[in-house]
Amino acid sequence: MRILVVEDDAVLSEGLHLGLTRAGYQVDVARDGESGLDMALERPYGAIVLDIMLPKMDGWTVCRQVREHGVSVPILMLTARDAVDDRVKGLDSGADDYLPKPFDYRELLARLRALLRRESARKDAVIRIADLELDPVAHTAKRSGEDIRLTPREFSLLEALARNAGRTLTRDVILERIWNDEETLSNTVNFHVASLRKKLDAGRKVKLVQTVHGLGYRLEPHEEDPT
Repeated sequence: MRILVVEDDAVLSEGLHLGLTRAGYQVDVARDGESGLDMALERPYGAIVLDIMLPKMDGWTVCRQVREHGVSVPILMLTARDAVDDRVKGLDSGADDYLPKPFDYRELLARLRALLRRESARKDAVIRIADLELDPVAHTAKRSGEDIRLTPREFSLLEALARNAGRTLTRDVILERIWNDEETLSNTVNFHVASLRKKLDAGRKVKLVQTVHGLGYRLEPHEEDPT
């Protein structure tokens, strides 16, 4: 599980990195709001720990823009202890929970675990995009009720694309964040995408797997031009 920490305070960000790493998470750190937003939109994270007072872009704006881009990742916002208005504004911006500063790392980890349990329960639900039905629990995929037989890697690729529908996933993200395989060559991604596209889209008027040239791939219904 990879966590994104967006915190400009050097001591606190290093402490969060150390504490979360010791708890078994992989951790990326952004030191300003703009970088945090870019990272949140570029890669799929298990959760985001987000400070409010940040250089370049405040946490409320980061949170709101993450949600406006359709990213449903759990967000835990760090707030000042007595700033009730900050907490209310954060929740209204799309945060899932808040933690007042200063905080105990045990509480931070407990709140993250609670958010991740909720997210896990949500992810058990069937995903529907156009005529695609994807069941993450049963590991089944259907289009217009027709079963589609997928390999484990094809299924994990389709699931990642479906959970980030409309967002472009780069080849590096697919390799490192979805398959956790830094040694696999990027042309292997191309091979699996081509295989998935053949099984999912061949012979259908509406294509789902789209190539974003020079960037990667996304799942988005697109009606093929008959000409």
